[in-house]
Amino acid sequence: MLRHRIAVVTAVLVVTATAACGSETPAAPAAPTTSSHGGSPGTTVSKALAQQLDAAHAATAKYATDLARAQGDGYMIITPMMPGMGYHYLNPNVSGFDPTKPAILVYAGQGAAARLVALEWVWPEQPATAPLEGATYGSFDAACHFKDGTFTPAPAETACAKTNPDTSSPFNFWHPKLVTLHVWLWYHNPAGMYHPTNPLVEPFGG
Repeated sequence: MLRHRIAVVTAVLVVTATAACGSETPAAPAAPTTSSHGGSPGTTVSKALAQQLDAAHAATAKYATDLARAQGDGYMIITPMMPGMGYHYLNPNVSGFDPTKPAILVYAGQGAAARLVALEWVWPEQPATAPLEGATYGSFDAACHFKDGTFTPAPAETACAKTNPDTSSPFNFWHPKLVTLHVWLWYHNPAGMYHPTNPLVEPFGG
């Protein structure tokens, strides 16, 4: 049932984002504003982008140092600690692109030491129009995910084992290759706000 729900959510993400972008009337260029949301302090971004990022920041503040709350709200672990990224937690109930409702929360550290570092959205294909101004993308190869957050690459769900042979954790879901959008909103990334990896996460995430 969860596999079906996640498949539907993934499909809705790209359809909703594409439809929303196509239906909007182009706005007049906004006056740039200075914000620290970009790659480094003093980065100039548009007023529209600053508003989106501020909304995302306010909406996810409750999860910044409270992983248990995120889990209580439906975010489940889908990766172990990934170098330069962190632990990924997916909420299969989140659909569509909404800056205030990221599909994935990325944490560095575990338990009481867990700290939110980035937000992430995923699509089967790259959106025709960037949902956030200046967005750049990463990717996640097709994989089988298990309940304990471990995963193994696999070209199709039929290749997924019922349990992870290394950890004995039950199979959770499979996804095809995905386009990813990381937004390092909660931890400075010298490589840039949208860069898939962050060189500063290693010492912080252990």
